[in-house]
Amino acid sequence: MTQQSRLLQLLAGAALSCTASVAHAHFQLLYVNDTAMHKAQELEMAAVFTHPFDGGPTMAMGKPLSFSHISSHNGEKTDLLRYLRPVDWQSRENQARAFRATLPKAMMRALGDHIFVLEPEPYLETEEDLYIQQFTKLIVNVGGVPGQWSDAQDLPVDIKPLSKPYANWTGGVFRAQVLADGKPVPFAQIEVEYLNHGVELDKNAFKSEGEVKSPQPAFNTLSTYSDAEGVVTIGLPRAGWWGIAALDIGSTKTYKGKALSQDAVLWIQARDMQ
Repeated sequence: MTQQSRLLQLLAGAALSCTASVAHAHFQLLYVNDTAMHKAQELEMAAVFTHPFDGGPTMAMGKPLSFSHISSHNGEKTDLLRYLRPVDWQSRENQARAFRATLPKAMMRALGDHIFVLEPEPYLETEEDLYIQQFTKLIVNVGGVPGQWSDAQDLPVDIKPLSKPYANWTGGVFRAQVLADGKPVPFAQIEVEYLNHGVELDKNAFKSEGEVKSPQPAFNTLSTYSDAEGVVTIGLPRAGWWGIAALDIGSTKTYKGKALSQDAVLWIQARDMQ
């Protein structure tokens, strides 16, 4: 079977399940105000399970299974679970449990890249009768010194950046590779969403008004596929935050007797040229 025929076969299969895919469209958000910091400072973070473009509804999170920090300085992995605190997060449509963390300045003192990885508790999506677990990654840079931003993490599912995730101009493109158990995933189903409602960390809330209005609901969640090498390329037409999710790529397919979708999520930030 040729690569082209294989892709057509997979696309046809995806079309048969398009209803479930559209309903999925959840994103585990891992947020900071700025991913390109000039110097070390205390870091405020939020973890919210939501629909980014619509600003909600937001789904109640269970306590994350793991939350970690990997520094460029020595590659040391630090457990951050003790920093998490539950909050009631206000979205455009509802209020639901999310998590905040305040990380000390000392943790961000090293110049270079700081990788944050969140492993949430699987969420039961009752409308689809399946569990969703999104392994979510965010990379913050201090001082402009490059580090290990392109390193894959030891995760069941991962999106490995091929472009710096914190240094993107509006109008550019971003490339990444989808991995499962460290191996490329060809023709993975990809969803992309813009964080359309600004984050107000001091209020644990999304802003009620979105930045843009889509001409039709299909524009809220953009869909594509990785190529034969697991590589995906997306455009960045607007400044702000973009979430990339590779759906149902994990080898573990069940949880508590129901289907499990293990997704990989990466958040990147784009900026306007001034």
